[in-house]
Amino acid sequence: MKYAHDIIRRPIISEKSMDGIPAKKYTFEVSKDANKIEIKNAIETVFKGVKVKSVNTVNVTGKMKRVGVHTGRRPSYKKAIVTLTEDSKTIEFFESMA
Repeated sequence: MKYAHDIIRRPIISEKSMDGIPAKKYTFEVSKDANKIEIKNAIETVFKGVKVKSVNTVNVTGKMKRVGVHTGRRPSYKKAIVTLTEDSKTIEFFESMA
């Protein structure tokens, strides 16, 4: 059984993700094996009073990085863009950022 806090790893705070807040679009890093239905249920469980309209997911591959002669790769992750319904509450964590 997956817990909601195991599915949602962390919020993604970037310039592009902050532009989606007025349209009630929030971006999270999620577990790689989570599907859209599990992500929707986890968001509604963690943030009370929130109704999810849609979930879009993106698999982000890690970038190649180099320090001197040593090369490596940043880890890959899965990103979820969650859109809330019009009558839904907002997520207060993101409201304090804007």
